Amino acid sequence: MRVAIIGTRGIPNYYGASEQCAAHLAAGLVKKGYEVVVYSAHDRPYQAKSRRSVFVNHQHNAGGKLGIAGRFIYQFNCIKELRKKKFDIVLHLGYTTNSLLGWFLPKNTIVTTNISEVAGARFKHAKAVWPLLKLAEKMAVKYSDFLIANSAETQKYIESTYRKKVSFINYGVKIFDRPDLSILDKFKVKMHQYDLLVAPIQVKNNIETILDGVVKTYTGRGFLVVGNTDNNYGIYLRAKFQHNKNIMFCEAVDNIGELDSLRYYSNLYFHEHTAGYNKPVLLEAMASNSVICSADNEFNRAVLGKDAFYFSNALDVAAHLLHVNKTDTRCRDMLKNNEQKIKAFYSCDASVNAHAAHFESILAKQPEVYQPEMVVDQEVSFS
Repeated sequence: MRVAIIGTRGIPNYYGASEQCAAHLAAGLVKKGYEVVVYSAHDRPYQAKSRRSVFVNHQHNAGGKLGIAGRFIYQFNCIKELRKKKFDIVLHLGYTTNSLLGWFLPKNTIVTTNISEVAGARFKHAKAVWPLLKLAEKMAVKYSDFLIANSAETQKYIESTYRKKVSFINYGVKIFDRPDLSILDKFKVKMHQYDLLVAPIQVKNNIETILDGVVKTYTGRGFLVVGNTDNNYGIYLRAKFQHNKNIMFCEAVDNIGELDSLRYYSNLYFHEHTAGYNKPVLLEAMASNSVICSADNEFNRAVLGKDAFYFSNALDVAAHLLHVNKTDTRCRDMLKNNEQKIKAFYSCDASVNAHAAHFESILAKQPEVYQPEMVVDQEVSFS
């Protein structure tokens, strides 16, 4: 079976929810004998045409210069290219802009869209773009043959709003149990003596609120911000907090082992998303021995429950930074409970198997299924 994954900025992942899902899922499907092509932005650091037997097709991305318009052009380029090829299934991840191009998708290919978020909740404070995002949501439903949701809340919302069946498939991650303490030297931090934020540096991600909270208190620990800051918002944040010596900005970390080690040895890890759509990144933190302080919303609470701290403003952030100690009994219990949740509900194998079963059921009545002629690398990993 030949599967195209579109709607992401590509693999490997640089802290985006859709990219994280694409990386894990593509690797798992290849292990099952699928041929998988992930469409990727041309300006990403990883430029090879394949990654662990997953094909990577780079297309021009003007998003960095033109914003939403540029991302729209990038998605158009991806769809234009995939129309030239034969795929059994096109999987939409991160549908926001490319769903507006649903009419342009090939008619002889089955389209499945992962509705990973509710547009109104994700951008509830961005009234100027909300109508566009709501339209994108409607178009995603209209032009998709099948729909997938990764949370019960989203599944219920889509089914009740659009009267269309949605398949529920959880994201999947692996428990990280091989931390490398020496990695901390590279970032000039020490075990449990720093707090951590890993995120795309974007206005919607609560980053400024979190850093405002850092400024309001003194813990004696450093605060490490991991994410590309080579955009206007990143430049603004660096300038605003340049005089706070505890806040340390570093660029995106491509090596997932290094990133997981940073999470593993941090004191408090911040999950910044207000609408819960970045669920894969949240699960990665849970699987990496992180004590989590999360943006307070129903999506994040549905995953974390009582096994996290929550913030709604900078004062909440400051209070948690001041009082949370990873070695305390309460934090140790949180870590244990979150690890059990990953094993019980969010394993990689279960997620890949569920997606594969979904794809097979879609194609059950199709008379011809593409059979790739390729040698599958049996050593494919999820990293």
